[in-house]
Amino acid sequence: MTLTPEDRTIILDSIRDIPDFPKPGIVFKDITTLLNNPKALSTLMDHLTERYLGYDLDYIAGIDARGFIFGSILADRLGVGFVPVRKKGKLPYTTVAEKYSLEYGFDEVEIHIDAFGENGCCSTGERSKVLLIDDLIATGGTAKAAANLIDKVGAHCVEACFIMELGFLNSKEGFSAPVYSVLEID
Repeated sequence: MTLTPEDRTIILDSIRDIPDFPKPGIVFKDITTLLNNPKALSTLMDHLTERYLGYDLDYIAGIDARGFIFGSILADRLGVGFVPVRKKGKLPYTTVAEKYSLEYGFDEVEIHIDAFGENGCCSTGERSKVLLIDDLIATGGTAKAAANLIDKVGAHCVEACFIMELGFLNSKEGFSAPVYSVLEID
């Protein structure tokens, strides 16, 4: 379950840094190079599969949009459902929303009201166990809103998983679920 130093290097070396994107002073972590590197992607997904096999999950919830990629692959490997957490106005059925703060204003994420079963319960009648996943956690606003949203519909966010965490931003503070990051970037 622990990421070996060799595997960490394979994954980290496959992520491209783009300086000054989307604005000066920001170093963007580009995962497209990880996605088109079969060895790196397989190494990452093998690690996540091994980590979450024993969690007895019902669903993986992926945050718009890169969380969809990793979440779908992991859901398939674990044999569980996948639920997209979308930006406001992108889902066609009745939704539940959670607002979160931005630097200048607010934004919202949504899921279908029945995304995790009726009242958030799986077929056994127990609260659905959900893993939240995304590629990166920076300030944590979107991810915290998504975790709250999972709980709001009656399911249980058992953990939030990120491929990368910008550790210097202290994004884990105030999270309603445990947080696991494959790579911590300082």
